[in-house]
Amino acid sequence: MSTENIIKHLRVLWRTDRIIADIRLRHLLIGLGLRVFAALIATFGLLMLELSAYFALVQIWGAIVAAAILGAINFVIAAMLFVVAARPPSGREIELANEIHGAAIEAVQLEARTLHAQVTGTIHHPLSGLLPLLAPLVAIAVKSLRKPPVAPP
Repeated sequence: MSTENIIKHLRVLWRTDRIIADIRLRHLLIGLGLRVFAALIATFGLLMLELSAYFALVQIWGAIVAAAILGAINFVIAAMLFVVAARPPSGREIELANEIHGAAIEAVQLEARTLHAQVTGTIHHPLSGLLPLLAPLVAIAVKSLRKPPVAPP
C-alpha cells in the first residue's frame, strides 16, 4: 500500500470517467442533431400538408396529390431519423470503460482498507510499530552496560 498506488488508481478512475462522459456526450450530441433535423423535416412535411390543403381548396386535382405525397414522405423520413437517434450508444466502448471504472474503484477501495487497517493498528497498538526499532536499541544498551567503565588517568 502506498500513496503512489492510490494516486495511480485515482488517475485511472478519473480517465475512465472522462471516457464514459465523452462517449455519452457524443451520443447525446449526435442524437440531438438528428432530432433537430427530424423536427425540421417534420416541419417541412407539415408545411407540405398545409400546402396540399390549400391546393385542395383552390383546385381539386393535380398539385394536391403531389404536395400530400411529399408531406407524407417527409414524415416518414422524420420518423426514421427519430428511430436512429433513439439507439443506445455502442455497447463495446461503454462496457469496456465501465469495466475499467469498476476495477479502478475496487483498487482504490482495497488501498483505502489497507491504509485504514494500518492506521487503526498503529492507533490501537502504538508500541507495535516501535517494536522493530526497540530490539536493536535494547541490544546496544545491554552491550554498553557490560563494558567496564573506563578509568580516568
